[in-house]
Amino acid sequence: MIRTIRQVCLSAALIALGLPAVAQTTSTTQPTGASIQQRKDNQQDRIANGVQSGQLTAGETGNLERKESDINREEKDMRTLDNGHLSAADKATLNQQQNQVSKQIYQDKHNAAVQNSNPKSEVGERQRNQQERIAQGVKNGQLTAGETAHLEGREAAENREIRNDRAANGGKLTSGEKAQVNRQQNRTSRQIYRDKHNARTR
Repeated sequence: MIRTIRQVCLSAALIALGLPAVAQTTSTTQPTGASIQQRKDNQQDRIANGVQSGQLTAGETGNLERKESDINREEKDMRTLDNGHLSAADKATLNQQQNQVSKQIYQDKHNAAVQNSNPKSEVGERQRNQQERIAQGVKNGQLTAGETAHLEGREAAENREIRNDRAANGGKLTSGEKAQVNRQQNRTSRQIYRDKHNARTR
């Protein structure tokens, strides 16, 4: 009888000690609203660093930012449906999507494709300067994921055009092509400024 009482007391004590650990495990596996925001900020910093270092090309950055923008829109829709809140299932879904983007950031930063971060030509120098301005806007929150995706899409299109022009002319740009690229870079430069100074922030 005494042995049975001891076993019951011991079992109750073990359960009581185990409950906080179970509760703690559950709370850390489900991200809170704050941790979702921290993850978004962290991933934006990783993208910005990849842009600045040249590890991410304009095309890769545009693709990553489109994915981030899609996740942001989905989160907004989830919150709209639940009076500004996220359910545990919503948080789990967003966390899973951020995991996929996180892996993509790593793969893109460690593949063979790189942006020319040490250009010698005037055109290349302007490209690097614009990439740095975009990276700073991502880092300090002045550019949203959608704005960044749009700007990087323009940068990627310019890069393709420059590459094709050079291939057609033995590695060089004609004076007409340089003037065309310069006009496009001027337009992109103005768009970077407008996007960084409008009311929208990340």
